[in-house]
Amino acid sequence: MLTQMSLPIPPKFLPPLNSPSIHHHHQAPPSLSPPRAAISISIPETGLGRTGTILDESTSSAFRDYQSLFVSQRAETVEPVVIKPIEGSIPFDFPSGTYYLAGPGLFTDDHGSTVHPLDGHGYLRAFHIDGSKRKATFTAKYVKTEAKEEEHDPVTDTWRFTHRGPFSVLKGGKKFGNTKVMKNVANTSVLKWAGRLLCLWEGGEPYEIESGSLDTVGKFNVAINGCDDDDDDDNSSDRDFAGHDIWDTAAHLLKPILQGVFKMPSKRFLSHYKIDGGRDRLLTVTCNAEDMLLPRSNFTFCEYDSEFKMIQTREFKINDHMMIHDWAFTDTHYILFANRVKLDPFGSIAAMCGASPMVSALSLNPSNESSPIYLLPRFSKNSIGDRDWRVPVEVSSQLWLIHSGNAYETRNDNGDLKIQIQASACSYRWFDFQKMFGYDWQSNKLDPSVMNLNRGDDKLLPHLVKVSMTLDSIGNCKSCDVKPLNGWNKPSDFPVINSSWSGKKNKYMYSAASSGTRSELPHFPFDMVVKFDLDSNLVRSWSTGARRFVGEPMFVPRNSDEEEDEDDGYIIVVEYAVSVERCYLVILDAKKIGESDAVVSRLEVPRNLTFPMGFHGLWASDD
Repeated sequence: MLTQMSLPIPPKFLPPLNSPSIHHHHQAPPSLSPPRAAISISIPETGLGRTGTILDESTSSAFRDYQSLFVSQRAETVEPVVIKPIEGSIPFDFPSGTYYLAGPGLFTDDHGSTVHPLDGHGYLRAFHIDGSKRKATFTAKYVKTEAKEEEHDPVTDTWRFTHRGPFSVLKGGKKFGNTKVMKNVANTSVLKWAGRLLCLWEGGEPYEIESGSLDTVGKFNVAINGCDDDDDDDNSSDRDFAGHDIWDTAAHLLKPILQGVFKMPSKRFLSHYKIDGGRDRLLTVTCNAEDMLLPRSNFTFCEYDSEFKMIQTREFKINDHMMIHDWAFTDTHYILFANRVKLDPFGSIAAMCGASPMVSALSLNPSNESSPIYLLPRFSKNSIGDRDWRVPVEVSSQLWLIHSGNAYETRNDNGDLKIQIQASACSYRWFDFQKMFGYDWQSNKLDPSVMNLNRGDDKLLPHLVKVSMTLDSIGNCKSCDVKPLNGWNKPSDFPVINSSWSGKKNKYMYSAASSGTRSELPHFPFDMVVKFDLDSNLVRSWSTGARRFVGEPMFVPRNSDEEEDEDDGYIIVVEYAVSVERCYLVILDAKKIGESDAVVSRLEVPRNLTFPMGFHGLWASDD
């Protein structure tokens, strides 16, 4: 049965605009060897959730295909494995470098427990391409986190989950009184900066990885050295009689419990970071552990130079209970969409008893029909006069931001500041902490219907949006609106651009999206890569073959000494061919997406190293 949160306020998602001009090409993959015997996965009695029963082979096939994307891969490479093209070849102007892909590798232990994909142990994949020799190798290893070392027995090569993790419930492990909640699995994203390769997770310190062998070096301590005094919050609305913020007192009481009993780090290092190419800076953000339980949020933004030396920190205290996964930046601002949450008393009791995931202690807070956006100044001198950053800009639509693609600002002759944000967002009515990916700890299966709603409800799912706002010279908001990006109304996520344009006005954007051609899996998993021309409002796409899916695309600039166009390069994306239980690294010519010859090469990963769906990746040039 389809599970959704029961919320009193209907979604405020915009209706789709008239369809933009679309150039679409569906390219069938080359003929392959016959598939192995089908993976043995039982079909639950409730079926796919759309009708309650398994109606035909296509419904059964859809369910199996969905499960196949999240099958554990326990094998690791000892040495890099040569992978060869089964279609085309590596282009002569493809740069030398490595595509790193983070994601979970293990979902089921040897004692009956299955974890949510977000709690799966980090399995780092690396595709190294030698541009001069036009050859490629593949390496994959688990990140040796503290949780991994505890839960894996290297002698018997068996696993027993002991950490609950924020999103899971253990069947074969301790439930009641299990305080091992913050299970740092280093499975979300990858960062390479100043020669260091880091695997990131949403709730703890990054792990440093040796970039060649993928061996784990250990935790990387990202120091936080205070904040600017200019940002001290002097709001007295929540002060007690002693002159202290009552939430400061609550935070002071919570810290020893969270850090001592639940072993949480004092600050949560968010897995999404930004690169300011113009200043050659790395931008990161952390929030306090106790923010999850209090109706206010503390964010510390740090900027590092090319040697990983901290240049500045800025700290902001916002009187709102927020859950942030991604964010944006411009030349002078950090931008936060206020994904608003609140404590759930009944969910908290169930979570403490081990009857539901710990994240069920929180629920979404759709009490506002608008979406607050906080414009936080990067520097002490505010670029928009004396504007109070504590006052958000309100967007009329109620959006839950998932991923940010880009943001930039421009100044008009009259002094107005225009800011545009390109991102993926969904409705509060659809987003559910416990049911992401259709996780069901009781059945040990994933329910595809949670990600594939009936026709008419698909507007609740993740879509690409463009938020445009104009502020006058003293910071008053003159206008703010949100529209579907290029009028595109199909479920989409993972917006990316040519990273050289981050924080600047970009012409092109790429994302993963669903073609909607499969009746039982019309919205997710994604099966095509979409290119948006933001100047001409054109949309072009490339689709995989039947029963094949894609993850996050990544732009790779062409190896050239000449000045390049913004789309002068390649898109690399992993293709998950569940029909033959294989993974491929597909190289697309970014300029030719939408044409019949968009595929430049398709590289095959050995069958015994077929891996589950990844999350976020990184292209790191050897230069």
